[in-house]
Amino acid sequence: MTASSKELLTAFFAEFIALFLPDAFVYLDASTLKFLDKELFTDVTAGDKYEVDLLVKARFQAQDAFFLVHVENPSTAHADFPRRMFTYFARLHEKYNPPVYPVALFSFDAPLCAEPDRYRVAFPGRSVLQFECVVIQLNRLSWRTFVTTPNPVACALMAKMRIARKDRPKVRKECFRLLGTLKLDPARSKLIGGFIETYLQLNAEEMKQYEREMATLSPEEKEITMVLMSSWE
Repeated sequence: MTASSKELLTAFFAEFIALFLPDAFVYLDASTLKFLDKELFTDVTAGDKYEVDLLVKARFQAQDAFFLVHVENPSTAHADFPRRMFTYFARLHEKYNPPVYPVALFSFDAPLCAEPDRYRVAFPGRSVLQFECVVIQLNRLSWRTFVTTPNPVACALMAKMRIARKDRPKVRKECFRLLGTLKLDPARSKLIGGFIETYLQLNAEEMKQYEREMATLSPEEKEITMVLMSSWE
């Protein structure tokens, strides 16, 4: 997980759950979120060490029971990723005991093929194990689906979604327009703005088109966006 991705999910974890896991958000008490220390696991057979990207403890709504949300954000595709997610799940469950909700957030640009969401151990006529995790693959999501979603995570992650080359200036404009409507405090606003600028960089020709796109905003939208960007500078 890159530093910017971890900062984003740490600052807006409840919003991340609300956006991509609405069924889980219903029973999650967002006021109880606690970010746990990194877990380090060693693959004895391969000799590799792995750190859990993000581990969050949360309480069920109106209950004394807790559960863990484990989020991995790999920057590249891995053929054995489902098995690795199962290994993390098993070790976290063994150590902490509460239920573990496993989530994989894929933010790489390629490949575009769907990443697997399950790990299975089976014999002829018998299934021994079937482990499933939630897979969120940004390069298979269209930015158009989220352009009117008033959620800071949507605002940031649109920059990593499926975007036609010709639409890149427009998406950048829409990201900043949406950010202006969220009315966040300066620090959180700057965090999202920095994420957009990092992952949706434009060349000189695209910047000219971006400026033309910005000119299509209403006077009120343009003023809010310009004040926002000036405050970062």
